[in-house]
Amino acid sequence: MKTVDVGHVLDEGRWTGYQKLLIAGTALTIILDGVDNQLLPNAQLAIAKEWGIQTSALANALAAGPFGMMIGGVLGGTLGDKVGRRTALLGSALVFGLITVAIAFVNDAQTLMILRLLAGIGLGGAMPNATALSSEYVPRRSRPFAVTLTIVCIPLGGFVAGWMGSHIIGPYGWRNLFILGGMIPIGLAALLFFILPESPRFLARNRQHWPALRGLLNRMGHAVPADAEFMDSAAVVQGAKTSGSIGDLFRPAFRWDTIGLFGAFFFCLMANYIGFQRLPVMLRGLGFAPEFGSRALQYLNLGGVAGAVLGALIIQQFGSRLTMLGLSALAVVVSIMMALKVPMPSDIVMALTMIAIIGALLNAVQTTMYALAAHVYPVEIRGTGVGTAVAVGRIGNVFAVYVADYALRTSGAPGYFWSWAITMALVLVSLAVVRRHIERSAAEPALATH
Repeated sequence: MKTVDVGHVLDEGRWTGYQKLLIAGTALTIILDGVDNQLLPNAQLAIAKEWGIQTSALANALAAGPFGMMIGGVLGGTLGDKVGRRTALLGSALVFGLITVAIAFVNDAQTLMILRLLAGIGLGGAMPNATALSSEYVPRRSRPFAVTLTIVCIPLGGFVAGWMGSHIIGPYGWRNLFILGGMIPIGLAALLFFILPESPRFLARNRQHWPALRGLLNRMGHAVPADAEFMDSAAVVQGAKTSGSIGDLFRPAFRWDTIGLFGAFFFCLMANYIGFQRLPVMLRGLGFAPEFGSRALQYLNLGGVAGAVLGALIIQQFGSRLTMLGLSALAVVVSIMMALKVPMPSDIVMALTMIAIIGALLNAVQTTMYALAAHVYPVEIRGTGVGTAVAVGRIGNVFAVYVADYALRTSGAPGYFWSWAITMALVLVSLAVVRRHIERSAAEPALATH
């Protein structure tokens, strides 16, 4: 009878076409994150007009979604560590979809806020479990790239939301935007139920899951004997099992990494959602046409997609410390440039170009942070670690709309751009605290099937 070390097989083995298909399936669920967080920002001007209120009256509803995702991130990450990444991920998508459809029928800001909170809780578990799945499907050398390509679907989802907003709200109304935005995750969860398998490293932890694990490893191209037993050496941290609790994140081996990651997630999500949630309002105040806001969000997100892919490629060459600190520093510089020379309606090309550039830098840092978090924590606390870090980031996400509104009230558009510069400077400091950064990728290793 042969004992197979699942961690070694996955870390040192091939990255097959089947594994790439699994990454693609996981990535589809992350599109929902970008769609969810930008449905309301795209619809806010139309909602305020229909209800006869100011956009500032929707601030609590805008903040409720990420607050719910903060709660859902902790619950979903912990649940994924206990009952399985796949179960938590698909359940999150289904709950989010149902509640988002319900939002289409609300008629006041208070009910909108409550439903946005519940939708956020539902979706919150998707991100940590998708990140954990992505990191556990692929070999170590390809993990940062695979995870980042998964998370790049956040700005891609934001682009989809912007496109939907610009094509649906005008002719069909904002309510149909939420109906479509809810039906997509419901259909996706149904499809992935039949396609997406559980994490092989999670399956290795329980003997009753070993038959499914043997079949999954064989589909991944690893020849596994029918009577094989399994272990995962990576599940033991410094010779001791973890309990899977948040307290494990502050053990001496992870303490400074956790503090740095929490700070980086908090300020980077704040910076990104200062853009996503109030960019249309800021541009309207400068004299841009109302429909230009959705177009600007599309450019912010398209820049984010390009930046995230570029960041993933650079990390493979130079590692995460140099890459992420460098991108954060560039984001600070570009934000200051925009504060000193505010884009104006007289030069739309320049405005969209600068928005795309800052979107690329902000999202490049944000998306690669998920790969960094998955790298920092071992398999038994990976869902908890990533989920809690994202939850802390969601606190920054919650405050983003209030920070943006304060900056606009006190200093107008220049203050809005200065808020980007300040938050990204704090991201830079936080990332410098992290000790366990991703090293540059080594050369392609030989096949390891164990």
